[in-house]
Amino acid sequence: MARTMNSRGARICFAVMAAMLAAFGLAACQPPPSGGSFADVVVFGGLTQPTAFRFASDGRVFVAEKSGLIKVFDSLSDTTPTIFADLRTEVDNYWDRGLLGLALDPSFPQKPWVYVLYARDAPIGGTPPVWKDSCPTPPGPQQDGCVISARLARLQASGDHMTGTMQVLIDDWCQQFPSHSIGDLQFGSDGALYVSGGEGAGFTTSLDYGQHGSPETNPCGDPPGGVGGTMTPPSAEGGSLRSQDLRTAGDPVGLDGTILRVNPDTGAGLPDNPLASSPDQNARRVVAYGFRNPFRFTMRPGTDEVWVGDVGWQTWEEIDRVTNPKSPTIANFGWPCYEGSGRQPSWEAANFSICENLYAAGTTAERGPVFQYNHGSEVITGDGCGHGGAISGIAFMPADAIAYPAEYQGAMFFSDYSRQCIWVAPRQGSTAPLPDMSKRRKFMTATQPVDLEIGPNGDLFYADLTGSIHEIRYNSPPIAVINADKKFGPLPLTVHFDGTKSISSSGSALTYSWDLNGDGVYGDSTSPTPAFTYSASQNVTVGLKVTDTAGGSGTTTTIVRPGDTPPTPVIDAPPSGTTWHVGQQIDFSGHANDAEQGTLPSTALNWTLIIHHCPSSCHLHYVQTWNQTDHGSFVAPDHDYPSYLELRLTATDARGLASNASLRLDPQTTTLTLQSNPSGLNAAAGSTAGPTPFTITVITGGTVTVSAPSPQTMGSTTYQFSGWSDGGTETHDVVVSTPTTLSAQYAASP
Repeated sequence: MARTMNSRGARICFAVMAAMLAAFGLAACQPPPSGGSFADVVVFGGLTQPTAFRFASDGRVFVAEKSGLIKVFDSLSDTTPTIFADLRTEVDNYWDRGLLGLALDPSFPQKPWVYVLYARDAPIGGTPPVWKDSCPTPPGPQQDGCVISARLARLQASGDHMTGTMQVLIDDWCQQFPSHSIGDLQFGSDGALYVSGGEGAGFTTSLDYGQHGSPETNPCGDPPGGVGGTMTPPSAEGGSLRSQDLRTAGDPVGLDGTILRVNPDTGAGLPDNPLASSPDQNARRVVAYGFRNPFRFTMRPGTDEVWVGDVGWQTWEEIDRVTNPKSPTIANFGWPCYEGSGRQPSWEAANFSICENLYAAGTTAERGPVFQYNHGSEVITGDGCGHGGAISGIAFMPADAIAYPAEYQGAMFFSDYSRQCIWVAPRQGSTAPLPDMSKRRKFMTATQPVDLEIGPNGDLFYADLTGSIHEIRYNSPPIAVINADKKFGPLPLTVHFDGTKSISSSGSALTYSWDLNGDGVYGDSTSPTPAFTYSASQNVTVGLKVTDTAGGSGTTTTIVRPGDTPPTPVIDAPPSGTTWHVGQQIDFSGHANDAEQGTLPSTALNWTLIIHHCPSSCHLHYVQTWNQTDHGSFVAPDHDYPSYLELRLTATDARGLASNASLRLDPQTTTLTLQSNPSGLNAAAGSTAGPTPFTITVITGGTVTVSAPSPQTMGSTTYQFSGWSDGGTETHDVVVSTPTTLSAQYAASP
C-alpha cells in the first residue's frame, strides 16, 4: 500500500493512491506550483560529526557519527536521541576514517537489522583497538601508514537499542593510509545490499604503488612478492593499483576501490552477480571496480542502476553509472590509470603494466563518467561555489514525489563537501528519465554536506559534518528563528530578542508567542521583538512559536546563560608563527581561564588538528582530536601544497558555554625542478605532468614520485630513458628537503 502522509501534509503521491482517488472522482495528488521558496532547516543539532543517516518506516531516524556512535531519534521533532549502539572501540576515527556507512533492512522494523560499514581499528584478522584513533610516527600517517581494515556488519535492534552481538558479514578492505576509506550502503529494489569502498592508498604527491610500509613494505600483500616484497614499476600492483585487482591473476581478489552486491543475511556474493562462478569469494561479490573513493552512491528509483560519486585526485570529480550490476561484462571505471574521462597523466607516465594493459584493451561504454567537473572550474559558471572538489552526496527524487514543484520529479541532486554546495539536474523527460546534466543548476549552499537522502515526506535532507542534520523544505509551515543581542553575561541580564527573521514561505503575516522564562509555556509575550531580564544564574531555554494566517506553525528554542561568560582558551605552545616540515614533532599545550570558575581543569579542554588543503578554495581534513587534556604532540604530516595546519583549542565551562582559540601553522616549502636531456620531453612529478623543464612547490620534507616515460617521441626521433641524475629508477620517490633539480637522461633509439 502507498506510504501515508505525514503531519506536514501530502508529500508523495504513488500510482496506487492516484488510481484510488481517480476511482472516486477525486483529483490525484499534485506537486505544488513553482515560484515558492526553499528553506534550509536544522532538524537535529548537537551531533558530533554525523556521517550518515537513514529513515525508518515507523518514523524513527538513525544517525551514524564518525566516532562509532549510532543515535536514534523517535521522529523529526525529537530533540533528545537515544544511543542505539556504541562501536567506538571498534572504529578507527582518524582523518577520513570512521563509521561512514549505514542502512536499515527494507522491512525494518519487522526485520530488525541495522547495517554498518566502518573503518576497523585493526589490520585484517587483527583485534581492535590497535591505533586508538591515532597514527604515531613511525610509521607515520602519510610516510608508511597505519594499516587497518574495514567491516560490514549488521546489528539487531530491540526498540531503540542494539541487542545481542554484532553479526560480521565481511572483514576486508586493507587500508594503509588515512583517506579513501570505506564508503556507503544502499539496498537495491531486489533486496540486495550494495557496498562501496575506497582503495585506502596514499593521496599526496607520491604515487602509491605499494612501495611504502614499516616495518615491511607493501603491508597489504599485493603482488609481486607479497608483504615485504620489492614494489617497483612496471610490475607493482599495490597501493592505488589495488583498484584494478580484478585484472590481475595469481593473488586473491581484494575489495579496495569496488562496489559490491551481496546477500544481506550472509555477506556472500549473489548468484546472479557478474563473477558468481569465480572460485574467489571476493570476486563473486564485486559488480564494479576501478574507483578511487566511491564515498557515496545511490540507486536510481525504479531501477537497480548504481550512481556513484567518486572523489577525485588533483583534477576531476566524477559521477559514474553502473547501468546493470548483473551484466556479465563487469564495469571498470579505470582508477588510477584514468581520472575522469581521460588517462591520469602521472600514472600513465609511470608505465605500470596494469595501466598499459588497460590502455591497450581500450575503454568500455561504462568506464567513462556520466558527468565530471574540473577542480579548477565552477560546476556551473557563476554558481559562487568556488573550486576544488570532494563529491560527497548523491540522491534521486522519486518520479512521483510532490513535496517540491514538478520540475524536481525524478531529478538528481549531488553535493560537494569542499565547495559546500548542492546542485540539481532535472530528468530529461518521461520517455528519457535520466538526469539532464546540461541543465544542471545550483540548488543551494550547504555546510560540509557528507550524505544526501530523500526523506519519507519527499524532502531532501543532508548531513552536515559540523554537527547537524538538515531538511530542505519548500513552501513549508513557518520556520521560527530566534536572534538575540546577547545570550550570556553578568546579572541582571537583559536580553532583547528578535523573531522577525522567521520565515513565512506562503508570504502571509506571522504572529508570535514566546516562552521567555523557560517554563515550557508559551504566551509570555506576543511581540516580535520582546525583552526580558534574568536575575538567576541558571540556564534558560527560551522558545518561540510562529503561526501564519492558514494556521501553520513552527517552533524553535535557544539557550540563554545568565550569570555566565565564556571561558578564554589560550594556546601556550607552539608559539605563533611556528612553521614546520614533514615529520617534525610539534608539542602543544594550553589553558583556559573563566570568570566564574577561575582556571578550568584540563578535562574542560579539547584539541583538534585540521589540514586546510587549498588547491583553489580550501577544504578540510580533520586529522586528529585530543580530548580532556591540556597538552599533547603530533608529527607534521605530508600533504599536497598549498595547505596549512590549524590547531584548535576548545574550552567548555561547567554550564556548557564554549569558545575556541586557533593557531595557524604554515609549512616550510621548497621546490623540485624536473629537466630532461634533450629538453622538452615529458616527465611527471606527483600529480603534475608535462614537457620539461617545469618546477613544483612542495612542503619541505615531502615525498614526491617522479617518472620519466619511456619510450617517447619528439619530432621524428624516438627516445629511450637511460637514467635519472640521482641514480633513481624510471619511477621512484624523492624526499625533497632543499631546492632540488633532477634531470632525466634519454638516448635516441637507433
